[in-house]
Amino acid sequence: MNLKPKDHLTDQEVQKGLTIVIWDGLTSEVMTSFTGGAFLVSMALLLGASNVEIGIMAALPMFTNIFQLLSIWLVSKYNNRRAVAVYCAFLARFPLIIVGILVLTMQGGSVQMLLFFLFFYYLFGSIAGPSWNSWMKDMVPEHMLGEYFSKRSRFTQALNVVLSIILAVLLDYVRNFYPELELTTYAVFFIFAGIIGIIGGIVLSKAPEPQSYLSNKNIFALFKRPLQNRNFRRLLIFNSAWVFALNMATPFFIVFLLKGIGIPISYIIALTIISQLSSILTIRTWGAFSDRYSNKSIIFLSAPIYILCLVAWCFVGNLPFYYMNLGLLVLIEIFSGIATSGINLSLTNIGLKLSPKKDAIVYLSVKNIVTAVFASIGPILGGILADVFSDKSLLINAQWASPQLTTVVKVISIHDWKFLFLIGAFLALLSLRLLPQVNELGEVNKDLVRRIMRKSIRNNLKDYFIIGDLINIHQQLKTVVRTKRATYTNREKT
Repeated sequence: MNLKPKDHLTDQEVQKGLTIVIWDGLTSEVMTSFTGGAFLVSMALLLGASNVEIGIMAALPMFTNIFQLLSIWLVSKYNNRRAVAVYCAFLARFPLIIVGILVLTMQGGSVQMLLFFLFFYYLFGSIAGPSWNSWMKDMVPEHMLGEYFSKRSRFTQALNVVLSIILAVLLDYVRNFYPELELTTYAVFFIFAGIIGIIGGIVLSKAPEPQSYLSNKNIFALFKRPLQNRNFRRLLIFNSAWVFALNMATPFFIVFLLKGIGIPISYIIALTIISQLSSILTIRTWGAFSDRYSNKSIIFLSAPIYILCLVAWCFVGNLPFYYMNLGLLVLIEIFSGIATSGINLSLTNIGLKLSPKKDAIVYLSVKNIVTAVFASIGPILGGILADVFSDKSLLINAQWASPQLTTVVKVISIHDWKFLFLIGAFLALLSLRLLPQVNELGEVNKDLVRRIMRKSIRNNLKDYFIIGDLINIHQQLKTVVRTKRATYTNREKT
């Protein structure tokens, strides 16, 4: 396996690399589809996980980002980002296979065993991350960062949708007819995911790397450099506050649906797919606008949508009919998918944009490490608060009384995990106040971008859908009324 970087990449090599990285993303998506999201939480609950243990499990991917310092040290010593990324990718896959084998041979295993091996899975993935990011920054032309990664995201999310449907149907079948084999099914998922992940590492090794040299200074001296950059430091503060707020609430959505409402996992997967489809359909638009205007503007437009979705979670379960609650969940997932696609893409791109090319790996690693601290505290604190609020509730009812009818309408009912959703929304709103302090080269006022996006969407709707006429129906009605009024007035005068 030849992993030596090249001094210069030809256009043909760059195009080859871009294609390979998309295939690498697809294999990684297969791996995460089998072992992440609702499936991982469901497996942990099946093993008897508590709220705090769910919080720890959600915190592991962020907490292990602290070890990205090792990635900087390895790259500074060997000046080979591809080797670091590929070898760590291999090491990250084996814990998945071990988990699957232990669950099969130890008659179920335990939550502690799952957390132990997930730690190493996330650890090596975190070490590989900065090397991969820096490598991609040099290989992908800067003018097409948004377009390329939005394309890659569309492909991976589309694959995730297909796999999620298949796996959800399979799990429902096993639960209904062979419930004793449910844990065994999860074990097979882990083994298969690990094998596909190893194949993905082999695929990634074929992508070319342009040679780069990282300073041989002390690693902690390198670590200080991004922190001394005032503008980058402001980005770190905003990003840390944002992920802390969100991670206090989001890891418990699935727990709330499974334990609080009792929704089948197939429904949860369907809701996840709806969110992913919304993301797929909009991420290209977000990518184009982030390249053309600024990432800050995209965050300003999409973040409030996601905050409203967090608040909306507090009303799930309050509606009188089961399918009304499902309808509310569908709306939440649609707008969450739209918002998160814009937020995640913009946060990634603005980090790349504010990182000097020579020290990109250092800046990106520091960004991941600092935000990881706050992102990992969020779900652990959320798990503790979930236990604190488990026997508490806030009820606000509206009552109508008359001789013929007396009824009570539940206006607000907040309990258990819903307190977390409300707290997360409030903290996320506060964190947005930190974003204006970040300066982005070529940034455009968010109001201008909003008007341009609205006009673009309206024009597309007019061109392709009848509903486009409905957008301006109020203007058309006003015009008709004015015309009729003017005609009547002229007739009266004559």
